[in-house]
Amino acid sequence: MAIRDVVSVDGTEIVYRVSGPPEARALVLLHGWSADLRCWGDAADDLAERFRVIAVDLRGHGYSGKPATGYDDPKNWAGDVAAVLAAEKITADAVLLGWSYGGLVLSDYLAEHGAGALAGVIYSGSMANIGRDVPGAEVGSAMAAAIPGVFEESAGRAVRAFAAFGNANTGPGADKGPAAQRLFGASLATPPSVRKGLFYRTVDNTETLRALDIPVLVLHGADDPVVPVANGRYVAETAPKATASIWEGAQHGLFIEDRARFVAEVSGFIDNL
Repeated sequence: MAIRDVVSVDGTEIVYRVSGPPEARALVLLHGWSADLRCWGDAADDLAERFRVIAVDLRGHGYSGKPATGYDDPKNWAGDVAAVLAAEKITADAVLLGWSYGGLVLSDYLAEHGAGALAGVIYSGSMANIGRDVPGAEVGSAMAAAIPGVFEESAGRAVRAFAAFGNANTGPGADKGPAAQRLFGASLATPPSVRKGLFYRTVDNTETLRALDIPVLVLHGADDPVVPVANGRYVAETAPKATASIWEGAQHGLFIEDRARFVAEVSGFIDNL
């Protein structure tokens, strides 16, 4: 396992972790809003047994740079992914996997750079679009309840606001406590200005999805209260080569809620590329 960094298109430092066989197919993990590269937990380790797993700290999160502005520019997000691929000398056959907001970053990359370096993409509990009145960009009940409190600089108010997510990121179960606390801690460690900045943009990647000529896998919990399942269905119905796996009764963080199933479905999709 190695921690590396690269400078993105606007000068922001992007930090990422590489694990798994260096000769294996690259699987790039893009986490969600107010998380970091550690969010994947043991699922990343499981996937690294067979794939070259590259887990990225998105700009503003984890150990990556935290610029004051630029979170509303799709070219910056696209440039971050492109910079990591270039640093790892990846020019073909990679797979991008975006969870939650990571699916939007994935889509930004596709819109700007195309799919030439990719064999497939995976959306997990995520969306391709964002903004009011944009198709496939609904806001879930838990996210709506948390806003605007999660933008607060007051620690107490922010903690109470994040509590609105409940167990959405992990699913129920007594064994999910440590993972829930890891995600909760990452959320509070993300600067309030960054948490807010990520929502102040409107992007419609529908045409990018329609033109996509590589396989797409959509994984989504039917009861996701953060990113509604309708957003995942929109991706699956728009991309020509998409398949959807809708998990009945599941919520937002599928890689924690049922790690074995998540790893199996991701691995199966990659094996068939």
